Amino acid sequence: MRATRIDLPTVTLSALTWGEDSGRLAVLLHGFPDTAHTWRHLGPLLADAGWHVVAPFSRGYAPSEVARDGSGHVAALMDDAVGVHRVLGGDEDAVVIGHDWGAITANALAAHVDSPFARVVALSVPPLPSLQDTRALRVLPRQLRNSWYIAFNQLPGLPERNLGRLATRLWRDWSPGYDAADDLRHLADALPDRAHRHAAIGYYRALARPFPPPQQYRRWRGAEMRLPVVPTLYLHGADDGCLDPRLAGLVEPHLPPGSEVHVVPGAGHFLQLEQPAEVGRKVVEFLS
Repeated sequence: MRATRIDLPTVTLSALTWGEDSGRLAVLLHGFPDTAHTWRHLGPLLADAGWHVVAPFSRGYAPSEVARDGSGHVAALMDDAVGVHRVLGGDEDAVVIGHDWGAITANALAAHVDSPFARVVALSVPPLPSLQDTRALRVLPRQLRNSWYIAFNQLPGLPERNLGRLATRLWRDWSPGYDAADDLRHLADALPDRAHRHAAIGYYRALARPFPPPQQYRRWRGAEMRLPVVPTLYLHGADDGCLDPRLAGLVEPHLPPGSEVHVVPGAGHFLQLEQPAEVGRKVVEFLS
């Protein structure tokens, strides 16, 4: 594992990397409350398969900068991923892999015709339009209860002041039985002060509020509400305490040819950490 920095127009990102620079590019995007260290198992596995793996700390997560424009919009996250592809000289065979917020970003890139990524892997958050299926109504009562933290993160100041306790509870609830001590230490390092915490919570505020993203991101706007147009692998933990596993059953009819959906036994929300061998095998097979 190595570290690198990637200079983009509105933010400088730090990233963990594995593999040779000459390999096909795989950009790995983490979620909340997590960091690029969530890819510590999948990164080396992909590198062994010949990939050049780059896992940025998302904007606002140290050692990446807090973005100078302050945007936490999905469109801004998409632009960052495309910027990483551009700066690193990615080809038309590059792929993007995302978990949680990274999955929202990856799914949006899968739906946009200007995306440079040939294939997409999304973990734990399906393409949002698939959740509009009427069958999702059966899951709605439990899902609303699971999603209480989204409303909490809209409050001014309180989430930033209580992020440590919030993150500990979410890891415990979302991946029951998993020891997240190392991951929570990485998170504390990534969100060490109010500015970084405000940026991370800002993703939720940007999603819930009607204000458009800054002008430089407008071409990506709304892609998260469209269906993928490139082959997509969707993986969901059978014991996920964040998004009800039954939602995974709604995804496959909404994906393009060449796509796959798998529910991973013995895993919660952070399945890439709980079942790294099974997740790694499915990802490598799909990308091969």
